[in-house]
Amino acid sequence: MPPYAPAAGPESRSRSAPAAPRQRNRYASEWPDGEDDGCGGEPPGPRSARHRAQGRDRLAWLVCACVGLGVLGTTALYANPGAMFRSSRSASAEVRPARPASTAHSAAPGPQPRPSVRRLPGIGPRLGAAIPADARQALVVVGQGPDSWMSAATLWSRDDHGDWHPGTTWTAHNALRGWTAYHRTDDLRSPVGVYSLSAAGGLAPNPGTRLPYDHSPAFRAVGAGFEGEPLTGSFDYVVAIDYNRVPGGSPLDSRTPLGRGRGAGLWVHVDHQGPTHGCVALSREHMIELLRKLNPAAHPVIVMGDRAALRQ
Repeated sequence: MPPYAPAAGPESRSRSAPAAPRQRNRYASEWPDGEDDGCGGEPPGPRSARHRAQGRDRLAWLVCACVGLGVLGTTALYANPGAMFRSSRSASAEVRPARPASTAHSAAPGPQPRPSVRRLPGIGPRLGAAIPADARQALVVVGQGPDSWMSAATLWSRDDHGDWHPGTTWTAHNALRGWTAYHRTDDLRSPVGVYSLSAAGGLAPNPGTRLPYDHSPAFRAVGAGFEGEPLTGSFDYVVAIDYNRVPGGSPLDSRTPLGRGRGAGLWVHVDHQGPTHGCVALSREHMIELLRKLNPAAHPVIVMGDRAALRQ
């Protein structure tokens, strides 16, 4: 062995070059020399105890903070339960598309009421001015044409503000040859104009009208109409049209202030499914409904004529 070679044994190991210092593990704790083995080992020494205490303090503080926030949130929710949903509802309301107007109307249940009007539709200034100011009911009969016996009738009512409100429209019939502005006996036309409705009567008992009602066998109708239809029952219920008659008397009153040549005895009566001599005819059901609705305190009138004549 060369003289410069150290002998084997403990001395040779102590004389060897000092070991390289241990490198700190960047995944371990602050403390070297195995004070933290990275697997949950107990690091020795006083500094490790202080570190554990600080960790426990931080953990306790974090737990307390979370608990406190939870308590505050729960308290706020109980105090105002809808608050947590308000923002989401507001956001959804902003983006919700507007509902089409047609859809909203179609979804409404039942028939929609027709709007009220200040002036009766289709009635011109001349006939409109002839409607008395105190009249609060108007049976408007509109003929299809000047020579037609087909028409329609609607009972309108006027409120305290002067607005007219329509009722149901009924099918009606008028004189065989249509309408005229100057009615004469046997011209087979119905007179255009505005006339009061002040009395009723019929072969059948009073169905519940408030108008003066003359229940008499003299209202018996016989024979056939222009279409060959039987007239039986046509005068079971009648309402007198105050054309060339004394208002308020029985429909059978034969007085004629304008003279016999101007025609007389014009009524609203039960329809016999054909044209009339000059009267207006409604179905039996609608005649009863009309009689029950007419009120003498409302000063009812009839406004009648073909469409073009009524616009004058």
